[in-house]
Amino acid sequence: MTGTHRAGRLYGVGVGPGDPELITRKAARIIGEADVVAYHAGVHKPSYARSIAADLIRDDAIEEELRYPVTTGRTDHPGGYAGALADFYEESATRLSAHLEAGLSVALLAEGDPLFYGSYMYMHDRLSCRFETEVIPGLPAFTAATAATASPLVRQTDVLTVLPATLPEPELARRLADTDAAIIMKLGRTFPAVRRALAAAGRLDHAVYIERASHVEQRWLPVADVEENSVPYLSLIVVNGDSFNGKRSRDLAQRAPQVSAASAAELLVVGLGPGHDGWLTPEASAALDRVDHVVGYAPYVARVPQRKGLQRHASGNTVEIDRARFALALALRGEKVAVVSGGDAGVFGMAAAVFEAADDPHFTTVPVRVLPGISAVQAVAARAGAPLGADFAVMSLSDRLKPWSVIEARLRAVADADLVLAIYNPASRTRPDQIRLARKVLLEHRCADVAVVIGRDVGRAEESLTVTTLGEFDTDTIDMKCLILIGAAGTRVTPSGQVWTPRWVR
Repeated sequence: MTGTHRAGRLYGVGVGPGDPELITRKAARIIGEADVVAYHAGVHKPSYARSIAADLIRDDAIEEELRYPVTTGRTDHPGGYAGALADFYEESATRLSAHLEAGLSVALLAEGDPLFYGSYMYMHDRLSCRFETEVIPGLPAFTAATAATASPLVRQTDVLTVLPATLPEPELARRLADTDAAIIMKLGRTFPAVRRALAAAGRLDHAVYIERASHVEQRWLPVADVEENSVPYLSLIVVNGDSFNGKRSRDLAQRAPQVSAASAAELLVVGLGPGHDGWLTPEASAALDRVDHVVGYAPYVARVPQRKGLQRHASGNTVEIDRARFALALALRGEKVAVVSGGDAGVFGMAAAVFEAADDPHFTTVPVRVLPGISAVQAVAARAGAPLGADFAVMSLSDRLKPWSVIEARLRAVADADLVLAIYNPASRTRPDQIRLARKVLLEHRCADVAVVIGRDVGRAEESLTVTTLGEFDTDTIDMKCLILIGAAGTRVTPSGQVWTPRWVR
């Protein structure tokens, strides 16, 4: 081994939430054996991680205190808060790498778990590619918090969401309303906004504040009773799934005896438009402000602003009838419900599914009203110019509800009639070849130079619009985010790339 040098090993050591007895045996051994023990500390505070593990650090161990230069967004650094922290992490990594290069083992302590909202991760990003690294998991603070309150967090199919309190208040409220149970981390100065978000999501009554979980100074109380100016960073909020689901069930049960067929509420089916907030109609917006329940495919439900008292019921993309029956059942109880759909609910949206489910005699007394929205085909056409200026057809290539033979026959009929064709659902992971087959069918009836418009995510920040021809149309780039317009024989493209179809046919 003469002439060779072995670098040291970096350990990311989770020391748990505060009680030294909750440090794992492995973590204790690594800390006790480490040549160097490193830990982060706040600007004017001792290291909490070190205080937890203090009795385990050898007297002859080298200690590296990594003290943050700032803990808020206020700094004179030319790069701002992010720049100050980036420089701090680089300088810290340099200090630790010097020990590792000298062949020393380094245990970097982290409260809770090293890879769960921990400062260790920034050193891991910078050093794990250069040095042998091992992460020792630790008990996260939220498990100690739920143990302190002795209340079950989630059961069976309940969904738990862990949220940073630094999210924008409306986003935090939306996510709180969408989940069964939640943990909210990183409180401190964010607490007032978090409490408002809990109230808006209807979860304030079920939220418990826990400070320094498992520590001798631990305390917990209802979030509604917390003094806003007394909240430290080392605190969190538990929103229990049992309490939320139980309250929803009790609320419905209490109303059920008074419900009769005559008291069924009108069920609204609302088109949200393709995605741009400016394309939501005033009628739809006003309706969403009045209802108590929003039901729909999860990405569409997520577009509805959260407010106090609104209950959100999100589901997957292939359960339209189940979703419609659920909404009808709520309306039958007298609940104010809106089923939401992207684009226009009546164009390959939820409106037809609701009427299909409402055909059940059980829902005869539930009136249904559809509120129109801007459809995706309108949005893409407007972005392109005026490709729908004459007769056109709209088709879906999905064969989930109809056989491909029917789709192919309709493609040929549209092509024979020389109609502009709008194609929804052109391709997916399970049917990537159908748009290629559709192009082949259309080329049997139309010239290769006919205009094609590909709209992707139109109405959203990542939208794109491509104008090509049927002959040059690359179907491999198409997925469910696309809507495609195939021009007719008379469709034209201007020198600037806009597409339009004359109103007349010669």
